[in-house]
Amino acid sequence: MDYVNPLPIVLIVDDAVENLQVLSGLLKDKYRVKIAKNGEKAIELANATEKPNLILLDVVMPGMSGFEVCAQLKSDDSTKNIPVIFITALNESADETKGFSVGGADFISKPFHPEVVLARIQTHIELQAAKEKSDTLLKVLLPENVVNDLINNGKHIPEIHNNVSILFFDFVGFTNMTTQMNPQVLIEELSGIFTDFDEICSKHHATRIKTIGDAYMATTGLGTDDKNHAVNLVNTAIDFINYLNNRNQTAAYKWQCRIGVHSGSVIAGIIGKNRFAYDILGDDVNIAAKVESAGVPMKVTITEATKQLCANEFISESIGKVMLKRRGEMELFVVTP
Repeated sequence: MDYVNPLPIVLIVDDAVENLQVLSGLLKDKYRVKIAKNGEKAIELANATEKPNLILLDVVMPGMSGFEVCAQLKSDDSTKNIPVIFITALNESADETKGFSVGGADFISKPFHPEVVLARIQTHIELQAAKEKSDTLLKVLLPENVVNDLINNGKHIPEIHNNVSILFFDFVGFTNMTTQMNPQVLIEELSGIFTDFDEICSKHHATRIKTIGDAYMATTGLGTDDKNHAVNLVNTAIDFINYLNNRNQTAAYKWQCRIGVHSGSVIAGIIGKNRFAYDILGDDVNIAAKVESAGVPMKVTITEATKQLCANEFISESIGKVMLKRRGEMELFVVTP
């Protein structure tokens, strides 16, 4: 097993050897330290596979100045989120204004005060870790284009998506199971299962829309030109069932489920402001929910619309025409890989 060093990486960029020595000695016990003596090397190290968690960047250097280096890092999607703290002997407010305008997070003045240096580095690394955690959570809950809109614009305009697939999942006999379980155990069971479902969704480019009690709703094709949205979501559903079958072999509680998948169009958008939720609406969403209700336990039940989009990937078996509430009869199918 490869060893992963948990210590954050701090990249120190300064053309003065004595400054590099002082800062390296100060940080070496708490951080992994990398050094660069010019802007070009700093940009190279910032783009390495293992990127720094923070950059200490001298302002006055031969060649590229610290401001120029920072501006270039912030213009690159792969490095723009790395916090940059300028180290400088300059004290004029104009220099600080320029530093913040090119994306700097803070300033540390020379000569260095060890407690100040350590405190500011720790603060910005913790802030960055918290931001990455929140961004990761958003990406689990929302399509990437919606996350980008919220981060960049503070809002997302509702959209019509014409090529999507919708999945509804529900546990069989959930009410009876809840009467046998301690409430804390029940929440732990649902949380554990749905957390693993989120990982399965990520694997197949699916997005969890929401959970309601024991129900789980997901979709593919939102915000992307995904021609395989139906195949990806059926594979998601198959993995859900495989996951439960494997889990049931050793788990204390044996869960069974129904899953319905339908393909079509949806309206998608943010609902609410203070406690917003991303949701999808439309007739095809309602059909997917009714397909799940009429589905075969521990099988993936799909409509003709989904079957046509992934006919070459799965074996489909008709279960005949099923009466769907307020929809009339509709032929449904179960699929196997």
